[in-house]
Amino acid sequence: MLLLAMDTATPAVTVALHDGDSVVAESRQVDARRHGELLLPAVDRVMKEAGLKLDAVTGVVVGVGPGPYTGLRVGLVTAATFSSALGVPVHGLCTLDGLAYASGIDEPFVVATDARRKEVYWARYDDRRTRVTDAAVDRPADIARDVAGLPAVGAGARLYPEVFTDARDPEHQSAAALAALAAEKLAAGSTDFLDPLPMYLRRPDAQVPKNYKVVTPK
Repeated sequence: MLLLAMDTATPAVTVALHDGDSVVAESRQVDARRHGELLLPAVDRVMKEAGLKLDAVTGVVVGVGPGPYTGLRVGLVTAATFSSALGVPVHGLCTLDGLAYASGIDEPFVVATDARRKEVYWARYDDRRTRVTDAAVDRPADIARDVAGLPAVGAGARLYPEVFTDARDPEHQSAAALAALAAEKLAAGSTDFLDPLPMYLRRPDAQVPKNYKVVTPK
């Protein structure tokens, strides 16, 4: 097994290789505006660090979000392209699940990432492997009762300490954790993966105008 994992659903542009036992190489750069510029060089970097070529990859793992429109699509399109070119499967995982797995927390807690617009993408977990709510997008004040007193990981928790009063690491996504979670599932024979399709949770900012202005002469 050699899994190439990537996630661009958050400001972290992150890539990792996992051989089924451990992480072979990884890269993470936090830059919310340069997903498209940073992802492929990061893939090249981890492959060189591992001393392997892309044709050694047996599967692709990708975080499907939730996340903002543009950044999220970069990772998904790249994962689909590698999957098609290499003839290997692509396994989708919720980005929040990767953060949860990386936390190592084995009690009820929350993952919250920055959704912009003064909102967070979030979900509750019983432990680092078990999500108990669907991913959602909300204003922190509106979910204060749901998350009260619970540990919280992710950049969203750091942004709103008045709601997430027990913020813990990790702050940013790690493809290494996403790959490790996928490797664990595959080793157990699990097919509990998501389709590699974007999880937006809300409509994009850009909208098709309802009424076009007439510019031709009558």
